[in-house]
Amino acid sequence: MGEFKPLVFSGVQPTGNLHLGNYLGAIRKFVALQEHHDCIYCVVDLHALTAQLVHDDMPGQIRSITAAFLASGIDPKAHIVFNQSAVPQHAELAWIFNCVARIGWMNRMTQFKDKAGKDREQASLGLYAYPSLMAADILVYRATHVPVGEDQKQHLELTRDIAMKFNLDFMEHIRRTGLGTDITVGDEPVHAYFPMVEPLIDGPAPRVMSLKDGTKKMSKSDPSDLSRINLMDDAEAISKKIRKAKTDPDALPSETEGLKGRPEADNLVGIFAALSDRTKEDVLNEFGGQQFSVFKPALVELAVDVLSPVNGEMRRLMGDTAYIDSVLRDGGERARARAEKTMKEVRDIIGFVQ
Repeated sequence: MGEFKPLVFSGVQPTGNLHLGNYLGAIRKFVALQEHHDCIYCVVDLHALTAQLVHDDMPGQIRSITAAFLASGIDPKAHIVFNQSAVPQHAELAWIFNCVARIGWMNRMTQFKDKAGKDREQASLGLYAYPSLMAADILVYRATHVPVGEDQKQHLELTRDIAMKFNLDFMEHIRRTGLGTDITVGDEPVHAYFPMVEPLIDGPAPRVMSLKDGTKKMSKSDPSDLSRINLMDDAEAISKKIRKAKTDPDALPSETEGLKGRPEADNLVGIFAALSDRTKEDVLNEFGGQQFSVFKPALVELAVDVLSPVNGEMRRLMGDTAYIDSVLRDGGERARARAEKTMKEVRDIIGFVQ
Protein backbone atom coordinates (compact mmCIF):
# COMPACT_ATOMS: atom_id res chain seq x y z
CA MET A 1 0.00 0.00 0.00
CA GLY A 2 3.01 2.32 -0.25
CA GLU A 3 2.80 4.93 2.49
CA PHE A 4 -0.97 4.85 2.92
CA LYS A 5 -1.73 4.50 6.61
CA PRO A 6 -3.77 1.33 7.27
CA LEU A 7 -7.38 2.20 8.07
CA VAL A 8 -10.52 0.05 8.22
CA PHE A 9 -13.91 1.46 7.19
CA SER A 10 -17.32 -0.19 7.05
CA GLY A 11 -20.99 0.64 7.49
CA VAL A 12 -24.41 -0.86 8.12
CA GLN A 13 -27.73 0.40 6.75
CA PRO A 14 -30.41 1.42 9.29
CA THR A 15 -33.20 -0.55 7.63
CA GLY A 16 -35.22 -3.13 9.56
CA ASN A 17 -34.00 -5.26 12.44
CA LEU A 18 -30.37 -6.34 12.58
CA HIS A 19 -30.09 -10.11 12.41
CA LEU A 20 -27.58 -12.91 12.92
CA GLY A 21 -26.19 -12.47 9.40
CA ASN A 22 -25.33 -8.83 10.12
CA TYR A 23 -23.74 -9.84 13.41
CA LEU A 24 -21.60 -12.72 12.11
CA GLY A 25 -20.90 -11.26 8.69
CA ALA A 26 -20.10 -7.73 9.80
CA ILE A 27 -20.38 -6.50 13.38
CA ARG A 28 -18.46 -9.32 15.05
CA LYS A 29 -15.64 -8.74 12.56
CA PHE A 30 -15.73 -5.01 13.34
CA VAL A 31 -15.11 -5.80 17.00
CA ALA A 32 -12.16 -8.10 16.23
CA LEU A 33 -10.56 -5.66 13.78
CA GLN A 34 -10.46 -2.81 16.28
CA GLU A 35 -7.89 -4.67 18.38
CA HIS A 36 -5.14 -4.08 15.81
CA HIS A 37 -6.48 -1.45 13.38
CA ASP A 38 -7.60 2.16 13.27
CA CYS A 39 -11.33 1.78 12.51
CA ILE A 40 -14.23 3.96 11.35
CA TYR A 41 -17.71 2.42 11.59
CA CYS A 42 -20.69 4.17 10.07
CA VAL A 43 -24.47 3.93 10.15
CA VAL A 44 -25.08 4.56 6.45
CA ASP A 45 -28.39 6.40 6.66
CA LEU A 46 -28.04 8.04 3.23
CA HIS A 47 -27.94 4.57 1.70
CA ALA A 48 -31.16 3.70 3.52
CA LEU A 49 -33.04 6.09 1.21
CA THR A 50 -32.33 3.83 -1.77
CA ALA A 51 -34.33 0.98 -0.24
CA GLN A 52 -37.18 3.15 1.07
CA LEU A 53 -37.47 6.90 0.72
CA VAL A 54 -39.79 7.64 3.66
CA HIS A 55 -39.08 5.96 7.00
CA ASP A 56 -41.45 6.06 9.95
CA ASP A 57 -38.65 6.01 12.53
CA MET A 58 -35.29 6.79 10.98
CA PRO A 59 -33.83 8.12 14.30
CA GLY A 60 -34.83 4.88 16.04
CA GLN A 61 -33.26 2.77 13.29
CA ILE A 62 -30.01 4.76 13.41
CA ARG A 63 -29.84 4.44 17.19
CA SER A 64 -30.58 0.71 17.00
CA ILE A 65 -27.59 0.09 14.70
CA THR A 66 -25.42 2.23 16.96
CA ALA A 67 -26.62 0.28 20.00
CA ALA A 68 -25.71 -2.97 18.23
CA PHE A 69 -22.21 -1.65 17.51
CA LEU A 70 -21.70 -0.67 21.15
CA ALA A 71 -23.36 -3.76 22.65
CA SER A 72 -21.14 -6.01 20.54
CA GLY A 73 -18.01 -4.38 21.92
CA ILE A 74 -16.98 -1.58 19.55
CA ASP A 75 -15.13 1.14 21.46
CA PRO A 76 -16.40 4.57 20.29
CA LYS A 77 -13.58 6.42 22.04
CA ALA A 78 -10.68 4.47 20.60
CA HIS A 79 -12.33 4.42 17.16
CA ILE A 80 -15.07 6.39 15.37
CA VAL A 81 -18.79 5.54 15.31
CA PHE A 82 -21.08 7.99 13.50
CA ASN A 83 -24.01 8.31 11.10
CA GLN A 84 -23.21 9.08 7.47
CA SER A 85 -25.55 12.06 7.02
CA ALA A 86 -23.65 13.94 9.74
CA VAL A 87 -20.66 14.17 7.37
CA PRO A 88 -21.68 16.00 4.16
CA GLN A 89 -18.30 15.31 2.57
CA HIS A 90 -19.55 11.78 1.75
CA ALA A 91 -22.12 13.23 -0.63
CA GLU A 92 -19.66 15.79 -2.03
CA LEU A 93 -17.12 13.13 -2.95
CA ALA A 94 -19.90 10.88 -4.30
CA TRP A 95 -20.77 13.56 -6.89
CA ILE A 96 -17.16 13.73 -8.04
CA PHE A 97 -17.11 9.93 -8.26
CA ASN A 98 -20.34 10.01 -10.28
CA CYS A 99 -18.32 11.96 -12.82
CA VAL A 100 -15.36 9.56 -12.60
CA ALA A 101 -17.37 6.31 -12.84
CA ARG A 102 -18.60 5.05 -16.20
CA ILE A 103 -22.18 4.05 -17.07
CA GLY A 104 -20.92 0.65 -18.22
CA TRP A 105 -19.42 0.00 -14.79
CA MET A 106 -22.76 0.74 -13.10
CA ASN A 107 -24.63 -1.45 -15.58
CA ARG A 108 -22.57 -4.41 -14.45
CA MET A 109 -23.62 -4.08 -10.79
CA THR A 110 -25.64 -7.22 -10.07
CA GLN A 111 -27.15 -5.86 -6.85
CA PHE A 112 -28.93 -3.09 -8.76
CA LYS A 113 -30.44 -5.67 -11.08
CA ASP A 114 -31.54 -7.77 -8.11
CA LYS A 115 -33.00 -4.91 -6.09
CA ALA A 116 -34.60 -3.03 -8.99
CA GLY A 117 -36.32 -6.17 -10.26
CA LYS A 118 -38.09 -6.24 -13.61
CA ASP A 119 -39.32 -2.63 -13.59
CA ARG A 120 -35.93 -0.92 -13.58
CA GLU A 121 -37.32 2.25 -15.15
CA GLN A 122 -39.14 2.92 -11.88
CA ALA A 123 -36.04 2.42 -9.70
CA SER A 124 -34.52 5.53 -8.17
CA LEU A 125 -31.37 7.14 -9.52
CA GLY A 126 -29.97 6.75 -6.01
CA LEU A 127 -30.31 2.97 -6.19
CA TYR A 128 -28.49 2.97 -9.53
CA ALA A 129 -25.69 5.28 -8.40
CA TYR A 130 -25.26 4.18 -4.81
CA PRO A 131 -22.02 2.25 -5.54
CA SER A 132 -20.45 5.68 -6.16
CA LEU A 133 -21.59 6.79 -2.72
CA MET A 134 -20.22 3.56 -1.25
CA ALA A 135 -16.87 4.31 -2.87
CA ALA A 136 -16.98 7.81 -1.43
CA ASP A 137 -17.80 6.47 2.04
CA ILE A 138 -14.57 4.48 1.96
CA LEU A 139 -12.25 6.85 0.13
CA VAL A 140 -13.24 10.08 1.84
CA TYR A 141 -11.12 8.65 4.70
CA ARG A 142 -8.62 7.06 2.28
CA ALA A 143 -9.36 3.75 3.99
CA THR A 144 -7.17 0.83 2.97
CA HIS A 145 -9.29 -2.13 4.09
CA VAL A 146 -13.00 -2.94 4.21
CA PRO A 147 -14.54 -6.02 5.88
CA VAL A 148 -17.13 -7.25 3.37
CA GLY A 149 -19.25 -10.27 2.60
CA GLU A 150 -18.94 -12.12 -0.67
CA ASP A 151 -21.94 -10.24 -2.08
CA GLN A 152 -20.18 -6.88 -1.64
CA LYS A 153 -16.92 -7.80 -3.39
CA GLN A 154 -18.19 -6.38 -6.70
CA HIS A 155 -18.80 -2.98 -5.10
CA LEU A 156 -15.31 -2.99 -3.64
CA GLU A 157 -13.88 -3.78 -7.07
CA LEU A 158 -15.81 -0.78 -8.39
CA THR A 159 -14.31 1.34 -5.60
CA ARG A 160 -10.86 0.26 -6.78
CA ASP A 161 -11.77 1.10 -10.39
CA ILE A 162 -12.96 4.58 -9.38
CA ALA A 163 -9.84 5.20 -7.28
CA MET A 164 -7.59 4.02 -10.10
CA LYS A 165 -9.29 6.18 -12.74
CA PHE A 166 -9.15 9.25 -10.48
CA ASN A 167 -5.46 8.59 -9.79
CA LEU A 168 -4.65 8.17 -13.48
CA ASP A 169 -6.81 11.05 -14.75
CA PHE A 170 -5.42 13.48 -12.18
CA MET A 171 -1.92 12.05 -11.82
CA GLU A 172 -0.13 15.19 -12.96
CA HIS A 173 -2.36 17.33 -10.74
CA ILE A 174 -1.66 14.99 -7.81
CA ARG A 175 2.08 15.20 -8.47
CA ARG A 176 1.95 18.98 -8.80
CA THR A 177 0.12 19.41 -5.48
CA GLY A 178 2.54 17.07 -3.71
CA LEU A 179 -0.31 15.01 -2.26
CA GLY A 180 0.40 11.63 -3.86
CA THR A 181 2.06 8.36 -2.97
CA ASP A 182 3.99 6.12 -5.37
CA ILE A 183 2.34 2.69 -5.55
CA THR A 184 2.38 -0.21 -8.01
CA VAL A 185 -0.89 -1.62 -9.30
CA GLY A 186 -0.15 -4.88 -11.06
CA ASP A 187 3.01 -3.94 -12.95
CA GLU A 188 1.99 -0.30 -13.38
CA PRO A 189 3.58 2.44 -11.27
CA VAL A 190 0.99 5.01 -10.21
CA HIS A 191 1.41 8.28 -8.34
CA ALA A 192 -1.82 7.89 -6.37
CA TYR A 193 -3.96 10.00 -4.09
CA PHE A 194 -6.47 7.26 -3.27
CA PRO A 195 -5.38 3.78 -2.12
CA MET A 196 -6.35 0.52 -3.79
CA VAL A 197 -8.75 -0.74 -1.12
CA GLU A 198 -8.43 -4.37 -0.08
CA PRO A 199 -11.32 -6.57 1.11
CA LEU A 200 -11.20 -8.40 4.42
CA ILE A 201 -13.14 -11.66 4.01
CA ASP A 202 -12.70 -14.45 6.53
CA GLY A 203 -14.49 -16.77 8.92
CA PRO A 204 -16.58 -19.88 8.35
CA ALA A 205 -19.85 -18.02 7.70
CA PRO A 206 -19.20 -15.03 5.42
CA ARG A 207 -22.81 -15.39 4.22
CA VAL A 208 -25.53 -16.47 6.62
CA MET A 209 -28.51 -17.87 4.77
CA SER A 210 -32.23 -17.90 5.54
CA LEU A 211 -33.43 -20.42 8.12
CA LYS A 212 -36.34 -21.18 5.78
CA ASP A 213 -34.36 -21.50 2.54
CA GLY A 214 -30.63 -22.23 2.55
CA THR A 215 -30.24 -20.89 -0.99
CA LYS A 216 -31.27 -17.34 -0.01
CA LYS A 217 -29.33 -14.86 2.09
CA MET A 218 -30.73 -14.09 5.56
CA SER A 219 -32.48 -10.75 5.06
CA LYS A 220 -34.23 -8.03 7.02
CA SER A 221 -36.76 -7.72 4.21
CA ASP A 222 -37.89 -11.37 4.18
CA PRO A 223 -41.63 -11.37 5.04
CA SER A 224 -41.16 -14.37 7.36
CA ASP A 225 -39.63 -13.52 10.73
CA LEU A 226 -38.83 -17.23 11.10
CA SER A 227 -36.26 -16.84 8.32
CA ARG A 228 -33.86 -14.90 10.54
CA ILE A 229 -32.63 -14.52 14.10
CA ASN A 230 -32.87 -10.86 15.07
CA LEU A 231 -30.33 -9.44 17.51
CA MET A 232 -33.23 -8.26 19.67
CA ASP A 233 -34.77 -11.77 19.83
CA ASP A 234 -34.94 -13.27 23.33
CA ALA A 235 -33.88 -16.83 24.19
CA GLU A 236 -37.36 -18.22 23.56
CA ALA A 237 -37.56 -16.70 20.08
CA ILE A 238 -34.06 -17.90 19.18
CA SER A 239 -34.93 -21.43 20.30
CA LYS A 240 -38.18 -21.47 18.34
CA LYS A 241 -36.57 -20.26 15.12
CA ILE A 242 -33.70 -22.75 15.22
CA ARG A 243 -36.04 -25.64 16.05
CA LYS A 244 -38.25 -24.69 13.10
CA ALA A 245 -35.32 -24.10 10.73
CA LYS A 246 -35.56 -26.07 7.49
CA THR A 247 -33.35 -29.17 7.28
CA ASP A 248 -33.21 -32.40 5.32
CA PRO A 249 -33.81 -35.97 6.60
CA ASP A 250 -30.19 -37.13 6.48
CA ALA A 251 -27.70 -37.15 9.34
CA LEU A 252 -24.89 -34.61 9.36
CA PRO A 253 -21.88 -35.73 7.31
CA SER A 254 -18.47 -36.34 8.83
CA GLU A 255 -16.65 -34.16 6.28
CA THR A 256 -17.43 -30.80 4.66
CA GLU A 257 -17.58 -32.43 1.23
CA GLY A 258 -20.82 -34.04 2.41
CA LEU A 259 -22.45 -30.61 2.83
CA LYS A 260 -22.46 -30.00 -0.92
CA GLY A 261 -26.00 -30.01 -2.29
CA ARG A 262 -27.37 -29.61 1.25
CA PRO A 263 -27.72 -25.81 1.64
CA GLU A 264 -29.72 -25.87 4.89
CA ALA A 265 -27.30 -28.26 6.59
CA ASP A 266 -24.36 -26.23 5.33
CA ASN A 267 -25.93 -23.04 6.68
CA LEU A 268 -26.60 -24.38 10.18
CA VAL A 269 -23.14 -25.91 10.44
CA GLY A 270 -21.63 -22.60 9.27
CA ILE A 271 -23.63 -20.69 11.89
CA PHE A 272 -22.47 -23.08 14.62
CA ALA A 273 -18.87 -22.74 13.46
CA ALA A 274 -18.99 -18.94 13.37
CA LEU A 275 -20.68 -18.61 16.77
CA SER A 276 -18.12 -20.95 18.37
CA ASP A 277 -15.08 -19.52 16.52
CA ARG A 278 -14.39 -22.91 15.00
CA THR A 279 -14.23 -24.36 11.50
CA LYS A 280 -16.93 -26.40 9.82
CA GLU A 281 -14.51 -29.34 9.95
CA ASP A 282 -14.32 -29.06 13.74
CA VAL A 283 -18.10 -28.95 14.04
CA LEU A 284 -18.54 -32.02 11.83
CA ASN A 285 -15.86 -33.88 13.78
CA GLU A 286 -18.11 -33.44 16.81
CA PHE A 287 -21.55 -33.86 15.23
CA GLY A 288 -20.90 -35.95 12.10
CA GLY A 289 -23.33 -38.86 11.91
CA GLN A 290 -25.77 -37.16 14.32
CA GLN A 291 -29.33 -36.26 13.43
CA PHE A 292 -30.59 -32.66 13.50
CA SER A 293 -32.63 -33.61 16.58
CA VAL A 294 -29.28 -33.69 18.41
CA PHE A 295 -27.56 -30.86 16.57
CA LYS A 296 -30.30 -28.24 16.80
CA PRO A 297 -30.54 -28.19 20.63
CA ALA A 298 -26.77 -27.74 20.79
CA LEU A 299 -27.03 -24.86 18.31
CA VAL A 300 -29.84 -23.29 20.36
CA GLU A 301 -27.72 -23.41 23.52
CA LEU A 302 -24.73 -21.89 21.75
CA ALA A 303 -26.74 -19.14 20.00
CA VAL A 304 -28.49 -18.11 23.22
CA ASP A 305 -25.18 -18.10 25.12
CA VAL A 306 -23.49 -15.86 22.54
CA LEU A 307 -26.38 -13.54 21.65
CA SER A 308 -28.09 -13.00 25.02
CA PRO A 309 -25.42 -10.60 26.37
CA VAL A 310 -25.59 -8.55 23.15
CA ASN A 311 -29.39 -8.58 23.29
CA GLY A 312 -29.46 -7.41 26.90
CA GLU A 313 -26.96 -4.61 26.36
CA MET A 314 -28.79 -3.42 23.23
CA ARG A 315 -32.01 -3.16 25.21
CA ARG A 316 -30.26 -1.21 27.97
CA LEU A 317 -28.67 1.20 25.51
CA MET A 318 -31.93 1.75 23.62
CA GLY A 319 -33.31 3.02 26.92
CA ASP A 320 -30.55 5.68 27.02
CA THR A 321 -30.87 7.50 23.72
CA ALA A 322 -29.04 10.55 25.10
CA TYR A 323 -25.89 8.44 25.42
CA ILE A 324 -26.27 6.97 21.93
CA ASP A 325 -26.75 10.46 20.49
CA SER A 326 -23.63 11.69 22.30
CA VAL A 327 -21.60 8.85 20.75
CA LEU A 328 -22.88 9.76 17.27
CA ARG A 329 -22.26 13.47 17.84
CA ASP A 330 -18.68 12.91 18.99
CA GLY A 331 -17.99 10.44 16.18
CA GLY A 332 -19.52 12.77 13.61
CA GLU A 333 -17.27 15.64 14.66
CA ARG A 334 -14.13 13.51 14.41
CA ALA A 335 -15.22 11.94 11.11
CA ARG A 336 -15.96 15.38 9.61
CA ALA A 337 -12.48 16.61 10.49
CA ARG A 338 -10.88 13.67 8.66
CA ALA A 339 -13.25 13.86 5.72
CA GLU A 340 -12.79 17.60 5.26
CA LYS A 341 -9.00 17.17 5.14
CA THR A 342 -9.47 14.73 2.25
CA MET A 343 -12.00 16.94 0.46
CA LYS A 344 -9.81 20.04 0.74
CA GLU A 345 -7.03 18.08 -0.94
CA VAL A 346 -9.38 16.65 -3.59
CA ARG A 347 -10.63 20.16 -4.39
CA ASP A 348 -7.00 21.28 -4.80
CA ILE A 349 -6.24 18.30 -7.06
CA ILE A 350 -9.27 18.97 -9.26
CA GLY A 351 -8.59 22.71 -9.34
CA PHE A 352 -11.56 24.19 -7.50
CA VAL A 353 -10.99 27.63 -6.00
CA GLN A 354 -11.26 27.48 -2.21
